[in-house]
Amino acid sequence: MIAPSDRTPLPREFFDRPVVEVAPDLLGRLLVRTTPDGPIALRLTEVEAYDGPNDPGSHAYRGRTARNEVMFGPPGHVYVYFTYGMWHCMNLVCGPEGRASGVLLRAGEIVEGAELARTRRISARNDKELAKGPARLATALNVDRSLDGTDACAAGDTPIRILTGTPIPSDQVRNGPRTGVAGEGGNGDVHPWRFWIADDPTVSPYRAHAPRRRRS
Repeated sequence: MIAPSDRTPLPREFFDRPVVEVAPDLLGRLLVRTTPDGPIALRLTEVEAYDGPNDPGSHAYRGRTARNEVMFGPPGHVYVYFTYGMWHCMNLVCGPEGRASGVLLRAGEIVEGAELARTRRISARNDKELAKGPARLATALNVDRSLDGTDACAAGDTPIRILTGTPIPSDQVRNGPRTGVAGEGGNGDVHPWRFWIADDPTVSPYRAHAPRRRRS
């Protein structure tokens, strides 16, 4: 169960910071997805930062498009994209409006609503695999493009909200190259912007790169 002290929504100001500050600070926070069948709560264990026009790995590197429009809007909104013709991935927009940076939510631990997540992720061998990877996370939470642009900081009812949770101490946070990013954006010396909780079993395995792939 989620403690009452962990249920405070994160304010928009939390996201209105440089993306490489927001990303590790999201570890241990709670994402609550409200569905018609009930809520699913996930504790974030792995994320990746993407810094818009300064980042060759970002969807926004070459400017604004119909696909990445949400990234240029206010912080605290949800950016959902469709990839490989079959998977959705979820991101949180960061930084000032117009900056187009965002955090890809790569993995998490389902802490409430696991029975609902299992109906979406029937191939998962155990609950640790329900949201182990960005596409699995989106699938477990029933996230698709219809949620693109959702304001996770809105007052009142919203289908996605980020709660305070329990932030992870800095000595338990690890970082390294981003997964599945080709070219200059995949250079871990320049962009060591994948962040995860040390030794957490829900963190996804690292893969060096995938050709011609971009992320948020």
